[in-house]
Amino acid sequence: MIHDPPHLPLHPAGEQPPIEQGSSSAPTTLDSWAGPVRVEWDSTAPLTPYGQLPFFIEYLKVAGLFDALVADCPLAYTSPNAPEKRNVLGTTMLSVLAGHKRYAHITALRNDGVLPELLGMKKIVSEDAVRRGFKAIGQSEGRDWLQRHLDYCTAPLLSEPWILDADSTVKPLYGHQEGAVIGYNPKKPGTPQPRLPHLHDGRSAAGARC
Repeated sequence: MIHDPPHLPLHPAGEQPPIEQGSSSAPTTLDSWAGPVRVEWDSTAPLTPYGQLPFFIEYLKVAGLFDALVADCPLAYTSPNAPEKRNVLGTTMLSVLAGHKRYAHITALRNDGVLPELLGMKKIVSEDAVRRGFKAIGQSEGRDWLQRHLDYCTAPLLSEPWILDADSTVKPLYGHQEGAVIGYNPKKPGTPQPRLPHLHDGRSAAGARC
């Protein structure tokens, strides 16, 4: 007698249900320098690339990171018409969080009337004000200032037993990509195409303990 084997799915479903089923449409209250902020999700409303910033602003306030960054900044103006230090650093912070890569991109934030208030700023300053502000900070002073705050956030992680695992997969780079140099490939001689290893952190037992 022949019995048909039971039908098994190729990819068994995990134990965690889909995010959509576990999500909640209830409003969320966040803390900011402007006071409590009520955030509601509306699937029918237009999306904004800055919709997640109030959550990070709450993190900066609760942890006291942005206030400490502003208070410790070695930026001092002598002109009474100069912008406030908090506005300069806050504009830079929002620009970085928005994914900007150039000073000129700061202009995209000038018409935002919500984020400056949430970060405790009075206004978004111009790209020229940000450029002049950082130019006025000495190189050694600026390096020590940023390194001090970076160490405050990252140094505690060094006490954890992390494992660095090297992935043996490679990523060929071609043409004018950054890091591409002429490598050995008999099928494409003389073409920039090095084989670069990828590194990632993991929990593999084969990794090297840091």
